[in-house]
Amino acid sequence: MNIFQSIINHKVNTITGRDLIKYGNQFQISITKDQADTIASYLRGKNVNVFDEAERNKVIKEIAKIAGPDTAQQVNRLLLGLVK
Repeated sequence: MNIFQSIINHKVNTITGRDLIKYGNQFQISITKDQADTIASYLRGKNVNVFDEAERNKVIKEIAKIAGPDTAQQVNRLLLGLVK
């Protein structure tokens, strides 16, 4: 894993609700404070590799349960943009 991948994975795995709202606004992803906090607490400490398709899909499915399928789809688009 290169340094770029490590930095992105670290950020995803240590993200806060406030960070999620900030990125959501930046990338036009609609997310409430409660959704952001719940998603962030789910991601924190999971040690997810967003560059691994299977792991990313698993995370997106969990986000869909938390924030709904539309938000999960938008988050997936954001992650896909980061990994390419």
